[in-house]
Amino acid sequence: MREIINMIVVLSLICAASGTLLVNLKQATKARIEQQVLLNVQGPTLMAVLKGCDNDPIADRKKVGDVTLFPARKDGKLSGVALEAFAAGYSGDIGVIVGFDVNEDKLIGIGVTTQTETPGVGTRIMQQGFLKQFRGHSLDGLDLSSRGGDIDSVSGATYSSTGAVDAVRKALETYRRIKPQIATLWAS
Repeated sequence: MREIINMIVVLSLICAASGTLLVNLKQATKARIEQQVLLNVQGPTLMAVLKGCDNDPIADRKKVGDVTLFPARKDGKLSGVALEAFAAGYSGDIGVIVGFDVNEDKLIGIGVTTQTETPGVGTRIMQQGFLKQFRGHSLDGLDLSSRGGDIDSVSGATYSSTGAVDAVRKALETYRRIKPQIATLWAS
């Protein structure tokens, strides 16, 4: 009986030490992981959406509540912002960076950052044929044509198309909610 108690105590100590080590390791690497995601996942999509800006949107980013905003400046003036939003697709969440023109209140464009959709079918939401429908789109009437909007879904990928459009609509709701604060965030 004493041997069993000793084994339980030793195993409990090993588990506690391992758990403590893992928690500390996660906390120590959290900032580095976030930076890598910014540079390697969000960064390329962000730069494609906000192309033509003369600043570094990643370096100039700011948070409003739990939303990270990436500014686009042209000639020193704020011309747009981008933010990321998520919605359910066919086989997981779809992450979309959405760029907004702050002067004309329209979409600059969108880019897909994360998705786990079916290869060859759902992944077509990442192709320019689908994405270009959002460039210069007004903030009103943004929905799939099957739901009364003017965005055509990808054939055979209804769930993926719906997820991408829903993510854009969530970003639009967030943009409308925080728009009054945007101008003051990057006031020169």
